[in-house]
This record gives sequence, structure tokens and C-alpha cells, in this order.
Amino acid sequence: MDMTEGAVIRQHLIDPEICIRCNTCEATCPVGAITHDSRNYVVDADKCNFCMACVPPCPTGSIDNWRSMPKVRAYSVADQLTWDELPGELSAEQLAEAGVAADAAAAAEPVAPVLPAAASGEAAFNSAQYGATLPPWSAAHAYTNLYGPKAAQKTITAICTGNVRVTEVGKDYDTHHIVLDFGATPFPVLEGQSIGIVPPGVDANGRAHHPRQYSIASPRNGERPGYNNLSLTIKRVLEDHQGKPVRGVGSNYMCDLQVGDKVQVIGPFGASFLMPNHPRSHIVMICTGTGSAPMRAMTEWRRRMRSSGKLEGGKLMLFFGARSKEELPYFGPLQNLPKDFIDIHLAFSRTPGQPKRYVQDLMRERAADLAPLLQDPDAYFYVCGLKAMEEGVVLALRDVAVNAGLDWETVGAALKRDGRLHLETY
Repeated sequence: MDMTEGAVIRQHLIDPEICIRCNTCEATCPVGAITHDSRNYVVDADKCNFCMACVPPCPTGSIDNWRSMPKVRAYSVADQLTWDELPGELSAEQLAEAGVAADAAAAAEPVAPVLPAAASGEAAFNSAQYGATLPPWSAAHAYTNLYGPKAAQKTITAICTGNVRVTEVGKDYDTHHIVLDFGATPFPVLEGQSIGIVPPGVDANGRAHHPRQYSIASPRNGERPGYNNLSLTIKRVLEDHQGKPVRGVGSNYMCDLQVGDKVQVIGPFGASFLMPNHPRSHIVMICTGTGSAPMRAMTEWRRRMRSSGKLEGGKLMLFFGARSKEELPYFGPLQNLPKDFIDIHLAFSRTPGQPKRYVQDLMRERAADLAPLLQDPDAYFYVCGLKAMEEGVVLALRDVAVNAGLDWETVGAALKRDGRLHLETY
């Protein structure tokens, strides 16, 4: 970057007060300009090229912050990692002290850094570029950020009305289905949205714990239809890769909840990872582990629509991966869903005596069914789970398209433009 004395930039920053540490921005950034520690997500001014890819997917708007700064005084990554709140704009006097005229600051535009020559060659495959930031055209209106640090009310109190294990007992994992009730206080949510849970207490530095984000696992009219409640699918890791005990703050707090316990909630979040309302639309769901939460919500809403006679034949497909069937949440209930309602494919990567199979392997096996859906404007694809799965899944979609004689770049562009491919990985 040009570090000329007195030059001014609009520096891209993340507001730590409303960031829910969902990792969407870091996962989306194509140049690796966003990083984080246990406290904050931050933007490296030397790497950011102002492509804006991270702004639309951010569920809270915390990513959309800019400050006029002299280049030589741009906030460093180290500075940003210490923040509890976003600094204000520099005053005219402060800018003048740095040799920047007020009119220059007002006219400042983001300036992309000059990339090294090595970066100008053919770019590596970037799955995130195909992810939609707009919801399906027929999606219901999503309410967002009703409660949070900068909302009129900071949190809403929910009561735990259910907490059951949904995987078999294991020494290194523990997944729970948790139901929260909001009583008489409105808290409207849609399938595909998430909420933030504020764990009680403080961290090692005496600061309040930042919220933890969890996807909603129940449909819009509640885990129990007609009740003002919702459910979450939460996995806590009990051991690390070396077998040492691990106790995450948020996941352990939630998995240890007792019926009647009060929980502080913020949100809801998310306005793009939403299901279509059109009753003839097709939905393809691809997930691993607790990435099944939004898929469960969508499936249950479709099931309720079917029971009421309001579903007009839209196809429902599920590709669900886990290390083993013992670690797959809701394994039992999945087996009871009617075969003419949902087309289920399960991939297990660590079944003793069996080869490793992943969701992308199953997708390629069902290419004959997926290819027509890639071309169908009423078909929508949802991917949720660990970040490591995202590229493999999108590459599988590309292979399905290419092998069917389709131009992937045309198909991929349409999936993004029309809100048909949604990626939510962490």
C-alpha cells in the first residue's frame, strides 16, 4: 500500500460490541484479510482489498463499519484485538494533527492494496463466491436484531423447557436438543435463522462472555406448534484430539441446562439462509453434525405443510454426514420420515470396516437427480456444517453440472444471483 505521509483511507473495521463471532466474515473473505482470536474478529488493513464480499452475509451488521484514517496510523490487527468497542471517527483536529485535511477525509475512498505478482495468476477455486447473499424470492420476511447490545432491549429472557441428548453417549462428543420458551414476549423466527446465547459470568479477564451463536432447529410456529418457543441443536466437545478434557463455555452451559433455567438471548439473526415459501419449490439440504439444525427446521415446516395439505409436491432431498451413525443427531427420527416425503442419504466417514464416505460422494452418486435441480429455478440448495465440507460440496455441484453438459460458471452465477445456493459453514 502507498504509505505516503498524510494520505487517508476508509479503514474497514468490525464492531466488537455487536459481533457474535459467527465466523461468516472470515469464511467469506477471499483474500484472508479477516482473522480472530478468542476475543475479537478483526480486519487486516494491509490485506483488505475492499471487495465487500463479507458485508452482505454478516447477520448483525457488525462488519459494515468504516473509519477515515491516515494510512500511517491505520489500526493494526494487534490494536483491534484489544477492543471492547469500536473507536469513533477521528475529529477534524486529530486529522489535522496527522496532516490530513478535513475535505480529504470526507472524500476518502477504500483503496485496494497492490497485490504481489504471484497473486495475479489463476485464482484457486473459491466456493464462497457462489454462495447467495439474497434469500429466495418467496421467502417470508425475516425479523433481525430485535435484541442485542445496540437494540432498545439488550436481551430477552427464555426459559428452558426441554433438554435431551440426541446422539448416543460418547467420550468425546455430546449433542443435545434444547427447547427455549419465550412466554408472552414476541420473538419471531424463521427456519434458517440463528440466535445468540449470552453465557452467565465473566471470562478470565473479568469481561462478560460474548454471545455464542446457534442455529434454530425448529420451524417458525415453534418446536411445539402454536407455542412461543424454539429449539437448538448443540454439540459440546468433551475431549480434544489428544484426549484431554475440554469444556467450552457456551456449549457446556447450554448442554447442562435444567428445565426451568433462565437463559439470556439476543437476535434473531440472518436474512438470507431462508427457505422458500413457494409450495412447489424443491429443497436440497447438505449438512454435517449440528449443521443439521436448520435442515431439521425446514424439514419439519415442510412436514407440517404436507399434513395440512398445503404442500404441492416440492422435492425434498437430504445429504447428511457424520463420523458414525452414533454421532448423527436425530438418527432415529430420520428413519421414521416417509420415503415419499424426503429422499435421505447418510454418509459415515468412520464406520469400522467400511470405506470413508462423505456427503459429496453421495451427491456425485445422485448426479442424475441433482443435475435437473441445478437447472430448475424453483430448486434451492442449502449447505451447513464445518467449513472443511464447503469446498467439497460446491465442487461436487460443479462436477454434476459439467458432467451433465452444463456450463458451471453460468449455473454457479445463477445460483448466487437468484438466491438458490446458501452456504453457512463454520
